[in-house]
Amino acid sequence: MIKERLPMRNGLYAVLFAAVLALPAAAQEEPIRQTIQSQIDAFLADDFARAFTFASPTIKQMFGTPENFGAMVKNGYPMVYRPSSVEMGELREVAGNLWQRVRVTDQGGAGWFLDYMMVETPEGWQINAVQLLPAPDVGA
Repeated sequence: MIKERLPMRNGLYAVLFAAVLALPAAAQEEPIRQTIQSQIDAFLADDFARAFTFASPTIKQMFGTPENFGAMVKNGYPMVYRPSSVEMGELREVAGNLWQRVRVTDQGGAGWFLDYMMVETPEGWQINAVQLLPAPDVGA
């Protein structure tokens, strides 16, 4: 009888272990999503100084000023600068980094997927990179 329960117990331990591993990412989900949404809200208000505060030290060093950063976003990520809708997707850990998937619909109605690489700093969660992913499939 004990042998019959052992596989079930091992399966339970595996599920619990997987849940514990997922806790660090899941616990950060809301603060990370709030950081991204706050930066998008700042773009919508043309408040590049505020949007720049959500960028990591690496990004701040790369662009130097909120104005340079704002120009890059306007020219390189217009769907983020002026989205008509934003949907937060899955938060994943990849090679020790947290990546938040975001689906943005631009003003023309086109959908875009972006991955935001997040880093935790003394100021809280900040955006360390954004990757534009291949366009989502269009379904009927």
